[in-house]
Amino acid sequence: MSRVRVHNLSVSLDGFATGAGQRLDAPFGHAGTRLHEWFFPTRTFRAMQGEAEGTAGVDDVFAAALTPGIGAEIMGRNKFGPQRGPWEDHEWRGWWGPNPPFHTPVFVLTHHPRPSLEMEGGTTFHFIDATPKEALRRAREAAGGLDVRIGGGPTTVREFLAEDLVDHLHVAVVPIVLGRGERLWDGLEGLEERFEVESVATPGGVTHLTFTRSR
Repeated sequence: MSRVRVHNLSVSLDGFATGAGQRLDAPFGHAGTRLHEWFFPTRTFRAMQGEAEGTAGVDDVFAAALTPGIGAEIMGRNKFGPQRGPWEDHEWRGWWGPNPPFHTPVFVLTHHPRPSLEMEGGTTFHFIDATPKEALRRAREAAGGLDVRIGGGPTTVREFLAEDLVDHLHVAVVPIVLGRGERLWDGLEGLEERFEVESVATPGGVTHLTFTRSR
């Protein structure tokens, strides 16, 4: 069976994976870009921007694992956009422009389903009201035997972890303190008992943690 994977989920020292106060000009709220500064210089990220240069160290090794073998993604509504409640702006097509970086079916979890949105490059957003297990069933059908990525945000990742549906989790612990926002680890006491855990520290102070389901 295909695996369920989480990659490049950046978390502050106090456990927040996004800041407070998300809005159109601040996708990560008051955290700004601070959680992701480790990712931006990498060769992987630069290639996403159509650039040839970039760092090729440890950070890039983890960053590059994001895409291979992925056939579908599941994300929460707040990752798709800043709107809450019933959809008021159907012209909003996500943060990523006309050609999002996913290139697979993407299932957006929302209590307000709407028609699917087909984008350039093979990305189609499907807006569904479903439990984690039902969303995973649908994503696996769409993935054609490839793996399913849980793209975030932290609430969505936490729900899939709580249901024991994640096989591989990569968390980048960033040496900043946010103080407020959306926490990842709440309600997941004993999580480490289900996984083999490894860590790699970088000179820049980021610690990459990987949780791989124990056999």
